[in-house]
Amino acid sequence: MFKSLIIYRIAQNWAIDLPAVEEALAKAPFLECGATQEKSLGWVPPRGDEHGPLAESVGGQWILRFMVESKVLPGSVLARRVKEKAARIEQETGRKPGKKESKELKDEAKLDLLPMAFTKQGSMWIWIDTASRLLVLDTGSQGRADEVVALLVEALPGLSVSLINTQTSPQAAMAHWLKEQEPPVGFTVDRECELKSASEEKAVVRYGRHPLDIEEVQAHIDAGKLPTKLAMTWDDRVSFLLTEGLQVRKVQFLDTVFEGTKSDDSGFDTDVAIATGELVKLIPDLIEALGGEAESGIASAAREATSA
Repeated sequence: MFKSLIIYRIAQNWAIDLPAVEEALAKAPFLECGATQEKSLGWVPPRGDEHGPLAESVGGQWILRFMVESKVLPGSVLARRVKEKAARIEQETGRKPGKKESKELKDEAKLDLLPMAFTKQGSMWIWIDTASRLLVLDTGSQGRADEVVALLVEALPGLSVSLINTQTSPQAAMAHWLKEQEPPVGFTVDRECELKSASEEKAVVRYGRHPLDIEEVQAHIDAGKLPTKLAMTWDDRVSFLLTEGLQVRKVQFLDTVFEGTKSDDSGFDTDVAIATGELVKLIPDLIEALGGEAESGIASAAREATSA
């Protein structure tokens, strides 16, 4: 749970209770693809219980789960079926199908093949922290995040969000930390990073399981290569990979997080409590390490409300 994070700030004026969220999501439940349906998406019970609630609260943290199912239809298979249909028409009529007819044949071929296609499913955890006014999506794909956020904004009355934006860009901060060997307070730099040149060649240098406190790394930065990814650890509790777009990937909770827990302490509630309990402290520390949140309508309103 929560291996990659894309983080949004929720507008201060948004107020809703959990039953209202449940009611809104119930209008778009996930249903498996029909025979000729190429893609299906919707909300599923986070606990995995059939007919369970679509919105759960654990320690005041709201958890949702979004599911997508799509039919796997290889392009080569579709092309072969279209070719067979076109050959049949040419044999029966003595003419080759035109551009418009070829498109219609492709649509027909797709309808023929979809009932026989394999399906694949993927799900995404969504965490809403109403106290900190954070919306966190468990994905490394900005495109998928945008799709789900658009659906949430449409479904939940009054919801308005914006991506977290910091005073210092992650790329500039990572370059400083590597060049000066001065990670921010509470963080350590680990043994993985990617440096990319801004020149036309787009040269890339990657280090994996390799010390980064070496002159070679500093030389690459001096030569104009900038970090796009950097492995870090927060408070000896959570390791992660920070990207230039302020995405947090490869999240791993370290052994110190589980000290005092029993071996049989597992399950949905425990997983949510551990993950959100750590991340609700890590996220503001990371924002602070990047110079604090940049001024925006949503961020400014959130800070004013906090200081009031």
